[in-house]
Formats: sequence, C-alpha cells, structure tokens
Amino acid sequence: MISYSRVIEGAYFSPTTPTSVTYQSHQLICIDNHGYIDRLVTSDDPDFDQIRQSADKANKLLSLSDTQFVLPGFIDLHIHAPQWPNAGLALDRPLNEWLDTYTFPLEAKYQDTDFAKLVYSDLVDELLRNGTTTALYFGTIHNAANLALAQACVEHGQRGFIGKVAMDNPEQTPAYYRDASAQVAIEQTEQFIHQIADLNKTATVKQTAVITPRFVPSCTPATLKGLGQLAKQYDLPVQSHASESDWEDGFALSHYHMRDAEVLDQYGLLTDKAVMAHGTLLNEDDYDLFNRRQTAIAHCPISNVYFGNAVLPVNSVLAHHVKIGLGTDISGGYSPSLYQNIRQAVMSSRQLTDGVDHALSPVHRGVADSSISVKTAFYLATAGGAASLHLKTGQITPGYLADLQIVSLPTPIPPDSADNIFEKLMYQTTKQTIDQVFVQGIRVR
Repeated sequence: MISYSRVIEGAYFSPTTPTSVTYQSHQLICIDNHGYIDRLVTSDDPDFDQIRQSADKANKLLSLSDTQFVLPGFIDLHIHAPQWPNAGLALDRPLNEWLDTYTFPLEAKYQDTDFAKLVYSDLVDELLRNGTTTALYFGTIHNAANLALAQACVEHGQRGFIGKVAMDNPEQTPAYYRDASAQVAIEQTEQFIHQIADLNKTATVKQTAVITPRFVPSCTPATLKGLGQLAKQYDLPVQSHASESDWEDGFALSHYHMRDAEVLDQYGLLTDKAVMAHGTLLNEDDYDLFNRRQTAIAHCPISNVYFGNAVLPVNSVLAHHVKIGLGTDISGGYSPSLYQNIRQAVMSSRQLTDGVDHALSPVHRGVADSSISVKTAFYLATAGGAASLHLKTGQITPGYLADLQIVSLPTPIPPDSADNIFEKLMYQTTKQTIDQVFVQGIRVR
C-alpha cells in the first residue's frame, strides 16, 4: 500500500472540455509525496476503506462536509503585480492617461525594495485566499523588486511565472521609468533569468522567469529582437499584450505597417510558450497566426470592459483552436478574484451576443452564438490556463499536480443537482467561503 502525503475525502468538480465539467460525489483524492494526484478512489473501489483507514490512522485524512467541494486551483494568466496598490483607481480614464498619470509613477516606486516586499507579500497572500495557485506576473524594470516578488511566491507557496518588464522606447515611456537602452533591457532580463534559477535551487514550489516586453509601443525594435533571442536561447515563456485597444492596434499599424501580432511574431515573440493579454481586437488572420504558433490568449474580461474597446469573442478563439485562459489584469481589473472574472466573462459574452446599441434592430444588434456558459469560463480559469503555461494542473486527474481549493456553499440549503451546485459555487464563492488552498499538495491557506 502506497503511503500518501494527504488523502482528501469528499466531492469535487473538475473541467473535462471547454464546455463540460466532471462531478464526483464521494471520492478519495490521493496525493503522493511529490505533490501529484496519484489516484482517485471511488467508494465502491475495493481499496477505498483500507486507504481511508490508513490515511486516518496516519493523521493524513481530510474529510469534507456535505457542503464542501474540491475544485482545481485557479491560474491567473495576467497580473501587473506592482499595480496592486492602484486596484480600483482611475478606471474611467483613457488607457494612455491611466498609464502616464497613475501606472508609471506607481511602478517607478519599486526601486524601493522594501516597498516592493510589502506590496508583493500582500498581493500573493490575497491571490491565494481567492483560490489562485498559479499566477503569471508582470514585474517592473527593477530586478531587486522582481526578485522580491519571486521570493514572496516561494514564501507563501504560490507558483509564480514572473517577468522583468522591458520598456525602452523614449517616445512612449517616461524618462523616470524606462530601461536606459535596449542593451540594458536585454542584460537585465538575462540577469533575472539567472536570479530565478538560483532561487529555485532551494525552493519547493519552483518559479519561472518570463520574457516580458511590456507591449509593442513601449519597446524599440532592438529590444523586441533581443528578447525574442533570449526566449529561444533559454526556452522560456513570453508574455506581452496584443491588440488590447484601438490605440495599441493603431500604433503597430502606423509605426510598423503591420498588425500588432505580426510585429511580435517578426521578433520571435509568438511561440508555443507565449501568452498575449487581452486580444480584443485580434482578427481572423491573427487567430490563424496564433494557432500556427500555438500562442495563448489571456482573457481579462473585467479589464476589457474599461480598456479593451471591444469584447473578446471567446467562442471564436476556441473555434480557431487557440489556447486561452483567464486573467485578472490587476489593476486594469479591479478584483484579484478569478471568480469575479468568471462571472464577467459570461456577462460580457451575453452582451456581445445581444448587442448594446438599442437603436439597432435585434437582427443587427449583436454577434450571434457568442454566449459562453459558466462551465466554459471555469475551464479558462483552470485547464485553459494550465495548457497555456504547459502545466500538468488545472484538473483533478491522476498524474496532475495537486493544486486545489476547498470551497463551501454559501447557503445552508444546497441546490438539488450537481449542475446547480456548480453554478452556485461559480456565482457566489468569495474568499470567505474558500476554506483551504493547496499547491503541490501543500496547504498554503
């Protein structure tokens, strides 16, 4: 009999496809000593009682109540970590004004590493409280602060993908907050890659360095080219923004006479390990390019309402076989909760379907077949994000990492079916009803 590090007894929901969810009412989730799910044992399995009793005797059994459920931990594909203090501020301002007046001055403060440590510890803790076990982070241009973010992830037990932001274009970045040159941006990025490698020598939950050009307008061609070469040399993930707004889309067309995605691809930044945020203005050709490169999209539904100038057509993305997950986009998005973004993803898809201009007839007002279900939004927050980052997590399946959250129904009278329970959890879960969180089988909340 295998000795497990933990056995969780209870019900769970897990995504299976972009439109379907598996439910099991009474299982043993057996987690091995490396933090992976080894077995799922049903109550009618001959080993059930023996495994349960053995785990209970070893004080490794966690039995859930009838109103508790296991879900995969969430994967947030787009967070600007330094912007956490600004969450909820200035969302009524145009994107360029929001950046110049609020965002860049705040990010410049991270040259103070003590300030960085304070903010990042609070952010990572808050994300874990909201069920986010893996996060893809933009840092700042300051490597000491970026390392503080990675250390906060290690200390709190979260899996972080972290990028030193590169931004050196003097026409689009302020003098007080930019890389001094393309050479500096590239050298500092490479330095951070080595710093993360050193940190991982003693870390239980490994962190990953990410190649991070802020976006096309903020980088010179030399920086984009150099970052693409680093991504290939070190075989690392890439993150940036692609066609996130009319302004960004227009910048690429006017300065490069190419689509935003084509510019990134030209410099080797659209790869099968790349995640591009927003994509609200991507067109059919862009989807085909993303499909060929196996590049993922981080859908940020709350932020897109404020800055995206359009609703991302999730069903079209999926129909083009493009990888897609969910992101909060702090602080363009005001909430650290992917539950809130799950809900907004569904709401935005309904608005895209029905249209928003009442002066148009219903026939012409919306985009047909654009609605997604809450099951699809849940898939994006779990399995979709995992596929985007090449991680074996996001599902409750043998061989997958035990990144899990235990969630309680918020009402004393449970719904009468598994589907209704699932919808209740998706629409009413808050951090107050997330009872426990595990990363690689280790309890972190």
